[in-house]
Amino acid sequence: MYRPLTAGLLLASAAALSAQVPSGNSAPQPLPFAATIPDPVDQPYPGTIRLAIDATDVTRGIFRITETIPVAKPGPMVLLFPEWLPGNHGPRGQIEKLAGLVVTAGGRRIAWTRDPVDVYAFHLDVPAGTREIEASFQFLSATKGDQGRITMTPELLSLQPNSLSLYPAGWFTRQIPVSMTVKYPAGWTAAGAIPAKVAGSTYSYDRVNYETLVDSPIVAGRYAKTWPLTQRVSLAVFADTPAELAATPAQIDAHKRLVDQAVKVFGSQHYDKYTFLLSISDNLGGIGLEHHRSSENGVTPGYFTKWDDGPGRRNLLPHEYSHSWNGKFRRGADSWTPDFRTPMRNSLLWVYEGQTQFWGYVLQARSGMVSKADTLDQLAATAALYDSQPARQWRDLLDTTNDPIISARRPKGWSSWQRSEDYYSEGMLVWLEVDSQLRALSGGRKSIDDFARAFFGVRDGDWGDLTYTFDDLVTTLNAIQPYDWRTLLTQRLTENGKGAPLSGLERNGYRLVYTTDAPPSFRHGEKTRKVADLTYSGGFVVGSGNEVTSVTWGSPAYDAGLTVGTTIVSVDGMAYSDDRLKGAIAAAKDGKASVQMWVKNGERYRQVALDWHGGLRYPRLEKIGTGEAGLDRLLAPR
Repeated sequence: MYRPLTAGLLLASAAALSAQVPSGNSAPQPLPFAATIPDPVDQPYPGTIRLAIDATDVTRGIFRITETIPVAKPGPMVLLFPEWLPGNHGPRGQIEKLAGLVVTAGGRRIAWTRDPVDVYAFHLDVPAGTREIEASFQFLSATKGDQGRITMTPELLSLQPNSLSLYPAGWFTRQIPVSMTVKYPAGWTAAGAIPAKVAGSTYSYDRVNYETLVDSPIVAGRYAKTWPLTQRVSLAVFADTPAELAATPAQIDAHKRLVDQAVKVFGSQHYDKYTFLLSISDNLGGIGLEHHRSSENGVTPGYFTKWDDGPGRRNLLPHEYSHSWNGKFRRGADSWTPDFRTPMRNSLLWVYEGQTQFWGYVLQARSGMVSKADTLDQLAATAALYDSQPARQWRDLLDTTNDPIISARRPKGWSSWQRSEDYYSEGMLVWLEVDSQLRALSGGRKSIDDFARAFFGVRDGDWGDLTYTFDDLVTTLNAIQPYDWRTLLTQRLTENGKGAPLSGLERNGYRLVYTTDAPPSFRHGEKTRKVADLTYSGGFVVGSGNEVTSVTWGSPAYDAGLTVGTTIVSVDGMAYSDDRLKGAIAAAKDGKASVQMWVKNGERYRQVALDWHGGLRYPRLEKIGTGEAGLDRLLAPR
């Protein structure tokens, strides 16, 4: 919350400046500002907001909104556009796409003024005698990828209520009732967590509070099909074409097993109904976003039709489903906020996302969504990536929980040195270590499944938010198996050094090794990403158009002067191809000659030498010893 500077602070600042600024130089003082946006209070809002959305302009990608808002009294009022969004872990509300805002009362226009500090806030003066105001505006979906995520196409739309509504400042959002209606194109169907009555192309949704509304996205489209997975869980799929909806019974059975295995792990269900919202499209923007009673999952074509080609994006649904328990029901206390203006603090994202990443891989294997062999290879790829990232030498894991706010997921030129949101996958490695310690200390009688049931399996049916602290984690782990968990977790969160924390894999019976042949899941990943991944074979990745998309800091590729954006023109005097580059790297193994490349940055050409003689290297997990190991038991179905 913003507070005006006190007179004493201003005087002290002036005195300090006058002592430091040379005589005769201008030395301004900061202009104080008053905090005029009310803090939220946990009291019922006086009335129900009526939100009407016209989502029929799918050609131009325009949502048109009319919002009728009851008012408590005349005078100053502030309307807020959601800024700090759960699941985004930062201030990611797309205020730049709000346009055409007009506010009226009784048909007469009310002037509004944007707050000079908080640009998500709109001030207005409600006339005497006004019982409700009407706000009308548009949300302009991106129509090209460089504008952001495309949320509306002629075949599909992704409706996120946080982008299509304003809410009154001064109340907890769970205390503000909202009734929403949406008009879709004729012939379309829609799915989401909130029940609705349907009349033609208009859906009238049940009244909910604003917090629940924002947590309840909708996907609608021309081509759709829904499969019940259990009495409480369904899979609603929307696609560009009917052909992409051709799921086999075996594929749907895998999704049913996913639900079964998750409920067995967590021992509860924190929803009345749950809907997987899955869009399969080349045009609608991809997404993976958790909600309490649904999840938004956006993938490219082939989810069903190319199922046998490789694991694809099938880890997405196990990950987002796990969030219903971890992140939505149980949430770090410093991440929970009473409204969408209060800043989040993300110190426990290594649990929120890290343990969810862990369960995503475990549940994909237990359900058969992805084979055990592919899951082991994916774990190897994660372990190898973080084992090769030198940024761990200066930036600890805990500090990466600030990245959603620091970088907002913008591309980075040197992610191996800058780090990014590593609390996801390095966090997963930490929880693998916790599982291995529980097994070792208990003689195999306890595992992370016991933690999941104790921590997430309480209050069955409760889909509120139950917050926790670091101390709560330690207490729960100690109740399962006494150990100095506080020291172990603190060390993993704050340590610097070379190499990733791999003891969890090794204690559970597997070690990270490298081979000259890429595992099937690695090859499939290269194919779907359209890259040649040489992260462990010289330290770089080459993408479409022969352009380098990643360079590991301090690697031979780094020493050769390659950067993100470098285009490789030729390899050893021959025109570039992925196979030719890989062949040259393999031929240089254990030799003295370097791989010679002509490269281009902008209009400048130069010749560089890749001084790498380790050949082609791809990560795998190798079994230590014989018999069933802890990791085998972890990935086995329950």
